[in-house]
Amino acid sequence: MISFDDFKKVEMKTGRVSAAEPVADSAKLLRLEVEFGEDDKRQVVAGVAPYFPNPSDLVGRDYLFVTNIPPRTIMGLESRAMIVALSDGGTLALLTPTAAVPPGTKAS
Repeated sequence: MISFDDFKKVEMKTGRVSAAEPVADSAKLLRLEVEFGEDDKRQVVAGVAPYFPNPSDLVGRDYLFVTNIPPRTIMGLESRAMIVALSDGGTLALLTPTAAVPPGTKAS
């Protein structure tokens, strides 16, 4: 179990996917370009490809991301955030806001 103070350190923001494509030589990974209301888009590598056979279905939609983790290189690509998802082993659900909010809106 983590403390509430530790949980408060996790920064979660909405991000709008502006591009999505499969990662070469991977059946599980997609490379996403995500807008967080910053000057530059961030690249995010996510293991969601089996659930989105048409990656363009993600484009233009807002999802919740953890944005204050260190960059990580995955299959030669730098990932600068982590998409938040729920899974029961057979189904995957990406968390999305229920109301329109601008990219970069912080979870509270």
